[in-house]
Formats: sequence, C-alpha cells, structure tokens
Amino acid sequence: MADDKKRDDFAIEMGDRNGDRFEAPKATYRPAPQLAMASVTHNPIVPILAYCASSILMTVLNKYVLSGGSDFNLNFFLLCVQGVVCVTAIQTMKTLGVISYRDFNVDEARKWFPVSLLLVGMIYTGTKAIQYLSIPVYTIFKNLTIIITAYGEVLWFGGSVTRLTLFSFGLIVLSSVVAAWADIQHALQNYGHSNTEASAKISTLNAGYMWMLMNCFCTSSYVLGMRKRIKLTNFKDFDTMFYNNLLTIPILIVCSLVLENWSSENVSKNFPVESRNNIIFAMVVTGLGTIFISYASAWCVRATSAATYSMAGALNKIPIAVSGLIFFDAPVTIPSVSAIAIGSLSGIVYAIAKLKQSQQSKNVGLPIVAPLVSASSQSARDSMRS
Repeated sequence: MADDKKRDDFAIEMGDRNGDRFEAPKATYRPAPQLAMASVTHNPIVPILAYCASSILMTVLNKYVLSGGSDFNLNFFLLCVQGVVCVTAIQTMKTLGVISYRDFNVDEARKWFPVSLLLVGMIYTGTKAIQYLSIPVYTIFKNLTIIITAYGEVLWFGGSVTRLTLFSFGLIVLSSVVAAWADIQHALQNYGHSNTEASAKISTLNAGYMWMLMNCFCTSSYVLGMRKRIKLTNFKDFDTMFYNNLLTIPILIVCSLVLENWSSENVSKNFPVESRNNIIFAMVVTGLGTIFISYASAWCVRATSAATYSMAGALNKIPIAVSGLIFFDAPVTIPSVSAIAIGSLSGIVYAIAKLKQSQQSKNVGLPIVAPLVSASSQSARDSMRS
C-alpha cells in the first residue's frame, strides 16, 4: 500500500557549503508589477509632467495645422474633426469598460446646449487667435481670461478679489502690454524698410489681438455658464466631455458648410500634397489630445492637490511659451522673454492668492470663543465628566 501512494520529490536549497555549515541563500527582492504600477500612478511628478506634455502637444499641433506653412482657413472643419475623434474615442473606451459616463438624454442635452454654443465660440476664436499670433503671445494674452472670469464670479456668484489677486491682475496686464509692444517692435524692425510689408504684418497682429480679446470673453462666458449648468445637471468630467463634443459636432458641420469655402482649389490650398498626411495626422492627434489633457488634469489633482495643480498650471505657461520659440519662428528678444517671465510670475502670484483665499474661506465660521450654554446644561456636562 505504501508503494501505491503517490510520492513527490522535494528539493531543498541549502545554499553554499562553508566547511561544516551551509550558508543560507541570499534573498532577492522582486517588486510586484501591481506595486510598481501603483508607485508610478501616485508619484506626483508623473501626472504633472503628463499635464505639461499634453498642453504643449495640443498647442504646438494646433499651431502647426493652422499656420504651419499652408494658409489654413477651414477652422470649423478642424474643430469638427477633433470633436468626432474625441466622441469616438471615449465611446470606444466606454464600450470596453475603461471609463463610464451617462447615456445620451434629450432633456440633459437641451439644458447643456447653451454651454455647447459658448464652447463653439471659445474654441473657434481660440483657433483664429493662435493662427495670427505666436504661441508665446497667445499664452500670455490668455491670462487676461483670469481677470474677466474673476469679476464674473464676483457679479454672478458672490466671489471676492483680494489685494494679492489684484496685484496678479496688474502683472497680467503688464505682461500683455509688453508682449504686444515686443511684437510690434519686431515687425517694425524687420519690415521697416518696406511700408507695405510692415503694415501687413501689423494688420495681422491687430487681427490676432482682436480674436484674442474675443476669445478671452468667450472663454470666461463658457466657464461661468458651465459652472451654472453643472449645478442643474450634476455632470462629471466625462459627462461634460461627451456632451460638449457631441453637441458641438452638428453646429460645427453647419458652420463649416455654410461659412467656409469648400471649392477644390481651396481644399488643395488647405491640404497641400506635400504635407497633407501630416496635417490630417495632427488633426486626429489633437482630437485624442483633448481626452489626454482632461485625464492628465484630473490625474494631477488626484495625485497631488488643488494647490499643486494650480501652481503647475501657472508654471506650465513657461514650457508652452518656450515651445513656440523652439518649434516656430517666434522672435526671441529681451522684451518677448521679459513678457514670458512677467506672465509666468503673474500666474504664480494668482495661484498663491487663490490658495490663501481658499484657506481663509475654510477658517470662516469656526468658533473662536466657546459657545454660551445654559446653567442646567453646563451642570449636566460637569456631572458627566466627574
């Protein structure tokens, strides 16, 4: 019977023999894949770098499509392609179970439609502004949105503006003035010998400033309007992304067909043969980039803190502005670099001001003096303590 039983052979590792003793084998540490992935996910440096990289990628690729050598004028079509790519991508991820968001609801779409109209105005004026302006100037002037939004919150939501916030506003205005002055000076120095070329360059800059100002007001209107509507719909991040892109697609299609030139000559002008594939690829990547930048923003807040995220957003303007100096023919002069430095400083000061303001609001309402109680209640508490 004993032979019929199944016997297993076991090998015991004794280690290396040293005389009459055996030395125990050295243990080797192998981190589990899950722990290694978790350490990367919760590392605050990784989401900050992802957020900065996504911002730079979106800005540079949009600039490449809009003014990277061809006279691109199908801006509504570009935005429509980005919206279709974004909706297709997030719907695919929802089908695979990677993300989740609400199914389409007509009543919620009706409530959210005004916000989508504001979004169309924001993204269209943004594409026109970056088409006429350099990336550093566009990034600096974008800070003006902060001022308009802040006073919009004061009027509609009862917000407040502190002295440090006002100081940051002054820096924002100063950086914008310096950036505009640097642009105009560079145009006059380079094209001063030809009044026609100088006038054409300054006219282009003026058009860019006009679109940038319109973009600041449209962006503030979108942010404030979205804040009001979110209270009605209680949307989460991916709900907002889904409805924003889905509802803007029909608007952009109609605007593109009605307002843009779809002749074969103009299409060939927008998509030249030598760079057609690169432009189409960049359009698709920017559509996917909207998902990436939204996820990177949420990841940055989740892995760090709201204060760190605000500071990262303020410092993020530096690499974005520098990317315009590297990848495009943006003028590198002392005034332009000074404008970037002042604009970045204004963002940092504003982030610090908002952090202090949020800390003060948390302390409001905390009792400084012990509350008054009746004599009978106080005697009952004393008896319980004893």
